[in-house]
Amino acid sequence: MRLGELAAILIDSVAHGASVNFLAGLTSEEAAEFWRSQIPGIVGGSRRLLAADDGAMLVGTVVLSFAHQPNAPHRAEIGKMLVRSHARRRGLGRRLLIAAEDAARAAGRTVLLLDTQTGSAGERLYSRCGWTAFGIVPDHALTPDGRLAPTTFFFKRM
Repeated sequence: MRLGELAAILIDSVAHGASVNFLAGLTSEEAAEFWRSQIPGIVGGSRRLLAADDGAMLVGTVVLSFAHQPNAPHRAEIGKMLVRSHARRRGLGRRLLIAAEDAARAAGRTVLLLDTQTGSAGERLYSRCGWTAFGIVPDHALTPDGRLAPTTFFFKRM
């Protein structure tokens, strides 16, 4: 696993305003520790990490997490959908999302869920890619700069 590059993507995303569970000032060690914590799920098969490489470095990620509950063998969640700031607006997010959807479908998952900050580029991407918004929770999470912001929840049937 290319922990340094994964950490750099996470740090860059947070520094550029992505509300992805971390606040401004995220350190390289904290970011690397987040990715290290994903390894058991990836190795164990409950999670898949998809990454985009531009030939020089990793520039994007998406994590697909399979529901583990006995009544949810058909469900998965999309998370840590990140694209480095210099690589945005080139269709990479869409390609990563499609790859995650394809991986979910191949694993027999038929309902996908995700959430994103209301009004974000992610919200626009998910809407354009056929995801259905099913609710907004006000003051759900802090933005990287510490402001409360609403979160929009989406689903997609495969």
